[in-house]
Amino acid sequence: MKTNPTFSGVIAPVLTPFGEDGAPDLDRFVEHCEWLLEDGCTGLAPFGTTSEANSLGIDERMEMLEEIVEAGIPPSKLMPGTGMCSLSDAILLTDHAVELGCGGVLMLPPFYYKNPSEEGLFRFFAEVIEEVADEDLKVYLYHIPPIAQVGFSLPLIERLKKEFPTTVVGLKDSSGDWNNTKAILEAFPDFEVFPGSEAFLLDALRLGGAGCISATANVSARAIREVFDNWQGPNADKIQANVTALRMAIQQYPMIPVLKALLAHYRDDPLWAELRPPFTELPEAEAEKAIQTLAEVHGFKLNFAEAA
Repeated sequence: MKTNPTFSGVIAPVLTPFGEDGAPDLDRFVEHCEWLLEDGCTGLAPFGTTSEANSLGIDERMEMLEEIVEAGIPPSKLMPGTGMCSLSDAILLTDHAVELGCGGVLMLPPFYYKNPSEEGLFRFFAEVIEEVADEDLKVYLYHIPPIAQVGFSLPLIERLKKEFPTTVVGLKDSSGDWNNTKAILEAFPDFEVFPGSEAFLLDALRLGGAGCISATANVSARAIREVFDNWQGPNADKIQANVTALRMAIQQYPMIPVLKALLAHYRDDPLWAELRPPFTELPEAEAEKAIQTLAEVHGFKLNFAEAA
């Protein structure tokens, strides 16, 4: 990792709360963002996979981003997702994020057409960067082949870094494959690399990783932060083991529904369980089982009264 990274630490792809009308609830969104920073997050990545980003309209994303900046969330701590299948949409969202002063953007590749050529992917990112044409733009590539089925090869990363060395500065690796993350860390030691699961956090930090961008940071940022803050200490492996065990327990359930169920329970706010189709809520019995198991086996709980 480079000496002065733009982002490091624990970053949450922020869950999107919906109101009774099905629209994003801006007040609860701001409240959650503020709480995440209080709970240990060093940055926020709204409109990631966990945010149900591809179920949100462009106008909704822009309004939500403006709302949290206007509420006083430092834009330097924001890495909004701006990757779209449409080149013009990706340019629009990326330019909007830069205008608001966001520290960086997290960009999916155009993922609808499968098996695109490396040249095609390179041209897509090159056009976004050249159209935005702002020296403050920092792009973080979002590698999530289990969902997108389109990813970033080492040669493509190298080409983008070489062509845009001050713009393409990092990558989130949600491949779930430690060997892939390791290969990226070893090939590009000056890159800000974030595994998409805290289960790989300690190993990544030991190889120069910048931190992690993890869905479960929406409910466990404080615990994950312990790994980041103490990774060189004598208890690092023990802290990591506890964090990994919690992550493995949570991901036994559909990730977005269970995270929202946990927030709905501990915030005593049933609306937090709402999702946009095609996602559906975790069945009540399954949600109760998850809450009970995490509490009894892992000592998991959230106390929002204390946070307030």
